[in-house]
Amino acid sequence: MTDNLINVVDLDTKFQQESPQKILKYALNHFDNIAISFSGAEDVVLIEMARNYRPDVPVFCLDTGRLHPETYRFIEKVRKHYGIKIDVISPDGDAVRKLVAEKGLFSFYEDDHKECCGIRKIEPLRKKLLTLDAWITGQRKDQSPTRTDIPAIQNDTLFARPGETLTKFNPLVNWSSKDVWDYIRLCEVPYNELHERGFISIGCEPCTRPVAPGQHEREGRWWWEEATKKECGLHAGNVDQ
Repeated sequence: MTDNLINVVDLDTKFQQESPQKILKYALNHFDNIAISFSGAEDVVLIEMARNYRPDVPVFCLDTGRLHPETYRFIEKVRKHYGIKIDVISPDGDAVRKLVAEKGLFSFYEDDHKECCGIRKIEPLRKKLLTLDAWITGQRKDQSPTRTDIPAIQNDTLFARPGETLTKFNPLVNWSSKDVWDYIRLCEVPYNELHERGFISIGCEPCTRPVAPGQHEREGRWWWEEATKKECGLHAGNVDQ
């Protein structure tokens, strides 16, 4: 284990029980080349918090080409509300056309979602993260069985540049869905209108549906697959742990 890895483990131990604001403040103060990954859902709270420490922090989101119309409208609403630039990243067009030509538009219902997510999400994310030293996500422990042990600060070995390190911050790690929504209401943070129609975890339109009262939020994602496999690959290390 390198000194860098030891330092990150020590940092995680120090910040594991700290507030999202303290984790976010540390991240923004210690990394210049850092960006917030915005999914078009409740992680908008990270943008709200960040403006107290660094209003110009870069924000990016992945446009898979299959998002809900409401999500596209929400991304634009956030851009205007905060007066920020949002780097909207698209997948490689040739790769998408090849997949659709060979397997159609809904192959993920027949095999699994990993191939489609790999093309529409993972590769675009990889290209973006190769330009960064650190990134900030909205992961929470209560979101999925695959996220119960995620750290507040970690070395992202999946997307780091060869021979270098990429630090990943998960400031909301210990917040519950209720904590997030209490913050949204208290600070009057804009939110995706899909939340008003029973959508809790929001992804691509074909792979996301509302959940009934009492259902876990992740049951609305890739509902035809096992609950323990419900990661698109952006946080695949959670499954490997």
